[in-house]
Formats: sequence, C-alpha cells, structure tokens
Amino acid sequence: MTSVHKPPSNSTLGVSSTLGHEVCESYLLFPGETALGEAFRTFLYCLGLAYCFIGLSAITARFFRSMANVVKQTREVVEIDPHTNSMVVRREKVWNYTIADITLLAFGTSFPQISLATIDALRNLGDLYAGGLGPGTLVGSAAFDLFPIHAVCVLVPKAGELKKISDLGVWIVELFWSFWAYFWLYIILKVWTPDIVTLWEALLTVLQFGLLVVHAYAQDKRWPYVSLPLARGERPEDWVPGEGAAYKHVDSVDDEHSEIIQIGENDERRIVDIFSIHSRSETGLMYHNVQGSDLADSSNELLQSEIKLEEFHVLSLWKQQFVDALMLESAETKKLNSICVQALRILWQSLLAPWRLMFALVPPCQIANGWVAFICSLIFISGIAYVVTQLTDLISCVTGINAYVIAFTALASGTSWPDLVASKIAAERQTTADSAIANITCSNSVNIYFGIGVPWLIDTAYNFIVYREPLRIQNAAGLSFCLLVFFSTSVGCISVLVLRRLTLGAELGGPKPWAWLTSIYFMLLWLIFVVLSSLKVSGII
Repeated sequence: MTSVHKPPSNSTLGVSSTLGHEVCESYLLFPGETALGEAFRTFLYCLGLAYCFIGLSAITARFFRSMANVVKQTREVVEIDPHTNSMVVRREKVWNYTIADITLLAFGTSFPQISLATIDALRNLGDLYAGGLGPGTLVGSAAFDLFPIHAVCVLVPKAGELKKISDLGVWIVELFWSFWAYFWLYIILKVWTPDIVTLWEALLTVLQFGLLVVHAYAQDKRWPYVSLPLARGERPEDWVPGEGAAYKHVDSVDDEHSEIIQIGENDERRIVDIFSIHSRSETGLMYHNVQGSDLADSSNELLQSEIKLEEFHVLSLWKQQFVDALMLESAETKKLNSICVQALRILWQSLLAPWRLMFALVPPCQIANGWVAFICSLIFISGIAYVVTQLTDLISCVTGINAYVIAFTALASGTSWPDLVASKIAAERQTTADSAIANITCSNSVNIYFGIGVPWLIDTAYNFIVYREPLRIQNAAGLSFCLLVFFSTSVGCISVLVLRRLTLGAELGGPKPWAWLTSIYFMLLWLIFVVLSSLKVSGII
C-alpha cells in the first residue's frame, strides 16, 4: 500500500479558524501573546527580528577580527642558502590567498544563511516536504549579494580612484561555479526529477563545493591543462584586515620592520590588540640567517618572547572586552556639542550593550591563531539564526504573508549583513577588487553547495532511510521561476562589470557620476528580482 503525503497545512503553523477568522495560536515566550492582537504581535515580532539583525552586526566585528588572525597565521620554513651554505629561516603564510577568500571569507559570511537553512531542515525532519524558509533565504541572499553589495562596493573608493580585479582567471573560475550553482539547482527542480530531490542529487550538490575549491586553487597556481592562460596582476600583501582596524607604528627595538595593529570594540578607545608583529623586509623577527647551532638558540629565544607577549595580553584583552561592553560613552564622545547626538549615541550603545556583553564571552582572537574565537563566533551566529527562524514563522503565521516572500526580503537582507561588511572592508582597504568581488561570487556558490546542499542532504538521507522516498519541494515552480529571474538579472549585472573594465579599466570606483549610475542600476536589478519573485511565490502571477 502506498501512502499519499500532503503538504503541510495551516494547522502546522498553529493557525485555527474561528467563525471565519484565522487566529495564530503560536507564540514565542508565553501563551498570553495570542491575546495581544495580530497588529501588535506583528510589530513586536518585527522589532525582535530587527534586534536579531543588530546582534548579527555586533558579532560580525569579532568574527572578522578572528578571521583576519586565522589568515595571518604563518609557519616557519628552513632553507639552505646555495651561495653561503647558511640556514635561512623565513615565515610564510599558511593560507593560500584564493582559498582563504573561498572558504573563510565566503563560508564565514554566509554562515547565518547556512545556519538558518540547516535549522529549518532539522525542524522539518520527518516531513516529506522540504521547508521553503531556507531555500528562499539563500536565493534571496544571492540576489542581495550580487546587486546591493556590488552597488555599495562601486561607491566605496574615493572619487576617481579605480580598483580592479588583479587575477581575472580566478574570478572567472569563481564566477563560472557561481552561475553553475543556480543552473544546477534549476536542473534538479525542473529537469531531472521535477519537484523532488533525491539523495544522490543532494550529495552531488555538496561535493561540487570541493570541485570549486580545487579548480580555483589550480587556477591560482596556474596548473597546466586546467587553468586559464591569463596573467595575474599585483595582489595586496595582506589579506582583508579586521573591521575597525587602524594601523599605528610604535617605537621598539625593530621599529622599522614591525607594526602593531590597534583595534577596539569602539574606535575612540584605541585599545591595543596585537594581531601580528611582522617584518616587511628580509631582516628582523620574521626573516633571519643563522649559522649551525645558532638556529635552535634563536628559534627558542623568539618562541619564548612570543609566548610571554601572548600571555601578557590575552587575559587583559579578555577582561577589557567585558569593560568595553559595559561602557556606554567614551571620553571623546563628551566633546560633541549636540546633546541630541549624544543622546542618540548613548541610546544606540545601550541597545548594543546586551549583545556586546554576551559576545564578550568570545575569547580574544590571539588564542590558537584566532580559531577559538572564529568557532565561537559561528556558534553565536547559529544561535541568532535559530531565533530568527522562530520569529519568521510567527510573522508569517500572524500576517499570512508567504514565508518565501519574507525570506526573499527581510531574511535575505538581514542575514547578508556580514557579506556586506566583508566586501565593504575589502573594497576600502585592499588595493585591488579581488576579495571584495570574490566574496560576492563565492558566497553565492556557498549558498547553494552548502546552504541548500547540506540541509537537503540531511532531509533526503533521513527520508531515504525511514520512508524510502525522495524529498518533495514546496512551491518548486515558484522557486524555479525565481532562479530564472535571478539568472537573467545576473547577466545584466556581470555585463556592466565587464563594460566598466573595458571602458574605465576597473570594476570598482572611478568618476563619482558613473559610480552612482552603476550603483543605481544594480539596485534596480535587485528590486526587479524581489518584486517578480514575490509576486510569483504568492501566486499573483
């Protein structure tokens, strides 16, 4: 006997009908919420959703500082100088420039969407129909990444300043896999197995992220037969620094070759946070020649000095994190003449205070080269994503708005905040446009290969083991239509970037009138996507 499984009805959302009027029986904190009135509940839930997005922006600062420290990690390499037969000890970065962009930067900034989609899949585990909240958010996030973030990055450089992609080969590879990701999703939904997803399709979706990484690395290293024969321009020496970083040279024994990066939760406080002390030339702590047994002595002395420096700062910095979280106004804030400005600043810092106090639990990024802080930041992001899914369900339940529409608009914009911050920082501080644009294209790939692939893999594996049936997709026709709209508008976006490269010589910056015109054009493309997609999933068109 075969059973017929119907898609979830309104009852699964806690909606009951009383005398022809639908009442949402679900609540967030206490049962009495259902008596507050639908309009007031909608206002409160939207307010809570906005506050969660503020929390995402607060944890983003710590996330980027930890990520920058991970990328700055170096290793010691010992070589023999063929001319002098002396041992040469040098430090080289562990992370490849391109791989860091694809994995740490793109995966990390897409983690809010990935967490939300995974949580949505786990909540619906056992249902033969996949939830629409995750896929809707990820497709909407891709549109937000491609259009509004490009619109911001084009305007970031100063008037007349041009920033172009230095490694076109890597960008073309990343762009190909980004476009292919959404084309692949359309094939699954409408061509191979319409309206359903099989276990093998989900598994292939996840594995393609590995192919992206390998292909991009091969292009970066210019492997024969698999890489494009395109020359690479000069790339920036350092990767994207953390948010709020300001550089200041300090007097020391080796002042010519070392720098201390100052960074704080509040720029005015100027708290010294030592990310790295590195040499810019082939002398100093990071590059030295030693003879025979001097190698061990020099290495031990350097290691002991680094350990003492780390022990001295880590505890004080962790303590300072809690102090900063409780400080509402710095000394320089009092210099402001406007009382209204002071009041608004204090109000904003008061809103941030609970988040900052909670995120002060994240260890300083000096521990384990930033990995502990990196992982802890992702855990906090997952927690916020869980609350966001609950609030989104309640807003959809109370208002009756299709969950896809909320995902395309509010969720996509709010969870894409780390992507916006990352690309903006890269566009501001790097001399090229590589990381700013790579974050956009790679994030869109990660959204599909991981953000949709992993939740679908979880659901399809469970359904295959328990029910021996594939996973069915709610409103697959609407999602497929959104993919077509996204693909069409994406061609318009990339065409303008190529046109700017051919005419102005760079993708970002240039004369302000042209930069503003490009930015407005990108925003119009985003509005076209949002409007058409929302009308389709709502059944209006």
